[in-house]
Amino acid sequence: MGLIVQKFGGSSVANAECIRNVADIVTTTYKAGNDVVVVVSAQGDTTDDLIAKAQEINPKSSKREMDMLLSTGEQISMSLLAMAIQGLGFPVISLTGWQAGVMTDSAYNAARIKKIESERVARELDRHNIVIVAGFQGINKYDDITTLGRGGSDTSAVALAAALKADACQIYTDVDGVYSADPRKVKDAVLRSEISYDEMLELASCGAQVLHNRSVEMAKKYNVKLEVLSSFSRKPGTEVKGGIFVEKMLVSSVAKDCDVARISVIGVNNEPGIAFHMFSLLAKKGVNVDIILQSVGRDSKKDISFTTTLSSLETALEVINENKEMFGASEVISDTSIAKVSIVGAGMINNTGVAAKMFEALYDAHINIQMISTSEIRISVLIDKDLADIAVNTIHSKFINK
Repeated sequence: MGLIVQKFGGSSVANAECIRNVADIVTTTYKAGNDVVVVVSAQGDTTDDLIAKAQEINPKSSKREMDMLLSTGEQISMSLLAMAIQGLGFPVISLTGWQAGVMTDSAYNAARIKKIESERVARELDRHNIVIVAGFQGINKYDDITTLGRGGSDTSAVALAAALKADACQIYTDVDGVYSADPRKVKDAVLRSEISYDEMLELASCGAQVLHNRSVEMAKKYNVKLEVLSSFSRKPGTEVKGGIFVEKMLVSSVAKDCDVARISVIGVNNEPGIAFHMFSLLAKKGVNVDIILQSVGRDSKKDISFTTTLSSLETALEVINENKEMFGASEVISDTSIAKVSIVGAGMINNTGVAAKMFEALYDAHINIQMISTSEIRISVLIDKDLADIAVNTIHSKFINK
């Protein structure tokens, strides 16, 4: 009937029972007459356990050796799933990322896919095999194994779906789809039957952990039909596609991101080129910056604050402190006790007063706003981390439950 790419996350393959459940989903799809390619993540907390083992041996292990180690997690999952499918009597073969033709650059721990040489996968499909591929990994021009960083298995699945011109890419997880908020934190969260690429991309960038933003970017670029659904409930999930603009749905989702650190560079010179030099140096060190706030200059000085991820904080501080004199800064301050809370909705484009309504909700809950960032379909605020769940529930009640 068609070619389906299915991706299963760590919770979906966490143990033997879960793997048997996934094997049943995969073989049911195959029995319906489809060609099936499956991408798997490492089981449960395997990646964290491997990182802990590396820390125990050498806290400063090279990124290349970390990739060699971390790639084994997905290889365990692919082999076990292939064995489960064999046990059910179906033709199956497991392939590592490099065997599946996933070619990447050489940014160890955070590699980007350059191309997919899909001939091997296509040959196996022609032989009517179910193909299991280890997600999160590929190979660079030096024949070194690389890993794709956070959310890498989602990216692997979408890239394979695009290269193979699959009819659909199904992302199986431990929730039923994309909700208006995290259903584990907001009891009245609503399951969305569909959401646009742009909305999903904003949500992924705002801390919603259903899909990684790189996978959504790729799906939009290559027009890959995405569906997010649960491997446990087997109910219809959320379709992610282009061109959905429901006018009456002002805000479709509320999200929080606690992986946020803020750096404030106090008293930098109020002259052209300071921001350029600062953020160029950060970019060269691979520091991804999110929200930026610059104060009005006074007495030839100004302050620049920005946010980054917790994992990038140490590197960012090193860059700023090493160049503190060039910037003319008097002080550098960091803060990790913050969170980003965001609202996303295509309906914002043609409606006024959305920001005021969000800020009113936070005011009613006595929550102070520290920084603000907006796009055409998103408003984000920085607040105290301890108040993030309260903020999400309050804002959700203001917009979604009316």
